[in-house]
Amino acid sequence: MKGNSTVILLVLLAIAQISKAQFILKGKIEFEKTVNIHKQMDLGDDSWAATLKKQTPEFKHTFFNLVFTGNKTLYEPGRENNEKPTPFGEGPASSNVVYTDFTNQTTVAAKQVFDESFLIQDSLRKYKWHLTKDTRRIAGFECRRAFTVIMDSVFVVAFYTDEIVSPGGPESFQGLPGMILGVIIPRLYTNWYATKVQLEEVKPTAITPPKKGKTTNYSGMEKKIQNSLKRWGKWGQKYIWQIMI
Repeated sequence: MKGNSTVILLVLLAIAQISKAQFILKGKIEFEKTVNIHKQMDLGDDSWAATLKKQTPEFKHTFFNLVFTGNKTLYEPGRENNEKPTPFGEGPASSNVVYTDFTNQTTVAAKQVFDESFLIQDSLRKYKWHLTKDTRRIAGFECRRAFTVIMDSVFVVAFYTDEIVSPGGPESFQGLPGMILGVIIPRLYTNWYATKVQLEEVKPTAITPPKKGKTTNYSGMEKKIQNSLKRWGKWGQKYIWQIMI
């Protein structure tokens, strides 16, 4: 009888632990994107570079919202900030809108690249993620570190939480066992971190794909911008990486 009581107690404790687990199915996440402009522009230490540095803020911060339900996400520009604008204006694809449908494994993304608007309709990208045991707390969630390589040579670090069921994330990043709350791309001196997660109802009309732009797919857009930027050398390659994420 004593043995049965012990078993019952262990089962009850296990149920209690499961009931405490938080699995979030829908809500809104705010991401802060930070770019080190000085390093991204590869400014040196000569007099011209010193003058340019004085005119250009070292960091640029922009905000995006990610609305999610479980099988769909919509990533789009969020609130504005009051930072001093850079003398070169906005970079390419700096106001992306990305819609993701995990049920159908499809995505629709609107990207403004200089004076041309693209509407990408394609299947979800297949990232070869490698999971690690490292963790970091982001926006109140314990996140696990993962990494991958995109475009043959660009290293990407991501932090995801399995407390949020959706396998989405900022920009086109997805495919981990939970929501990505942090992304770092060292080669682009750029990172995205969630600043807050709001648990709220999400209406179906809040997650709809963008519609404006010249329809193409990822490979079609890459071919077009490769032809346009091939004369820019290393600068052109950096722009392509920024556009294609």
